[in-house]
Amino acid sequence: MGRTLIAVGIAIVLIGLLWPYLQKLPIGRLPGDILIRRQGFTLYMPLATGLVLSVLFSFILWLVRR
Repeated sequence: MGRTLIAVGIAIVLIGLLWPYLQKLPIGRLPGDILIRRQGFTLYMPLATGLVLSVLFSFILWLVRR
């Protein structure tokens, strides 16, 4: 449990330090993300972004467990 908390803390710090560069990535604007705008209503379903992030996090966890 201790190693997991340390790894999560380091990841949060790295994301914070790299945030200006991460904002330039097209995460959240991928083809496959659904955006419906109507008058007074906006629906956003990040399907492709969720899939990409899920695969990325699964790979990272797989690496950590090895």
